[in-house]
Amino acid sequence: MTTVLRATDSAAFLGLVPTLAGFTPRRSIVLLPFCGARTEGAMRLDLPDDETDLEHYAHAAVGLASRVTGTDAVALVVYTDEESQATRDGLVLPHAVAVDEVLGSAEDAGLRVVDALCVTPSGWSSYLEPAPRLRPLAEVLPPAEVPSVGDVSGDQWAGAELPVVDLAEKERVGRAMQELTALLDQEETGRSVRVTGRENPQLIAALVLLEDIPALFESVLATPDTLPPFATATLLWCLERPLLRDVAIAQWATDLLGGKRAYSAQMAFATSGEMVPDELGRLFLGQGPGPDPERLRVALSAVRAAAARAPRASRPAPLTAAAWLSWALGRATHAGHYLDLVREIDPGYSLAALLETMIGSALLPEWAFRRGPAR
Repeated sequence: MTTVLRATDSAAFLGLVPTLAGFTPRRSIVLLPFCGARTEGAMRLDLPDDETDLEHYAHAAVGLASRVTGTDAVALVVYTDEESQATRDGLVLPHAVAVDEVLGSAEDAGLRVVDALCVTPSGWSSYLEPAPRLRPLAEVLPPAEVPSVGDVSGDQWAGAELPVVDLAEKERVGRAMQELTALLDQEETGRSVRVTGRENPQLIAALVLLEDIPALFESVLATPDTLPPFATATLLWCLERPLLRDVAIAQWATDLLGGKRAYSAQMAFATSGEMVPDELGRLFLGQGPGPDPERLRVALSAVRAAAARAPRASRPAPLTAAAWLSWALGRATHAGHYLDLVREIDPGYSLAALLETMIGSALLPEWAFRRGPAR
């Protein structure tokens, strides 16, 4: 069964899509799962190219939408840079064949189709109209800034670029890392760390931070964008060590107590080979209770800021953490961007390779498919 919205309703609906997605999509197909007359989120996919298996593409797209709890209908919006083509038989909308495949797959899955719309540079139309006609984009209200969402006028790549940091700040962090690493390398090579009292007081403060790793990771959330150079260097030093990096991710996805449990488990594994609890692995794969999105966003700000200030060789660790946090927030496009940056520096970085496999397989966190309470 297909429910076609009236033109005025479709225009209003198009105006809501950026708010539901959190950005204004470009060169994308956006699926919006409905439960009855209600939708509260959107799923973006890259537009298929000439080499795409459209049947597989359609089944995968509808499969993702179907996983959202309570979904019984779906709407689709194509955002394209291509123009519609006028023919003797009427207007031909871009990507019409792909849209037919997706809609057919949705109906085969028992989903009602609410509407299927197309937004081109010169107007918008509906794939479901017998004789599509192009309507002016002025009918669509521009995306507004919603307090709980923020500015959604940028596209899916907006906000993925690292913060701009001046060279002097990068140099301060680089020097701090050199001092910290030189001292801590003594311990990692089996020698005790010797503090003479003549060291930089900020270096001593950094060593104090390392005495309680979970407390350090929690403190990062208080001032994620303004960490002093030695605090940034300390965070980078931790993230470069897989054991501690995994603790950070687990803690930021849960809470301080969760971080302490993860730290104890990782230390037990490192010292005696005791197996890490399954719940930590399940969390990393996006299974179990959903994390607090705001907590993830703050942690993402912290690792993005650290990556922007880090020497190039030290960037893969915070960038990979940024990729996981973005993925956990449902921002697979941003996650892919950070992984591309990692690949440019260290193509063999193991955690990045695992995340690339997960994202390439269209694996999303379980919590991305759960509907929130009615609002």
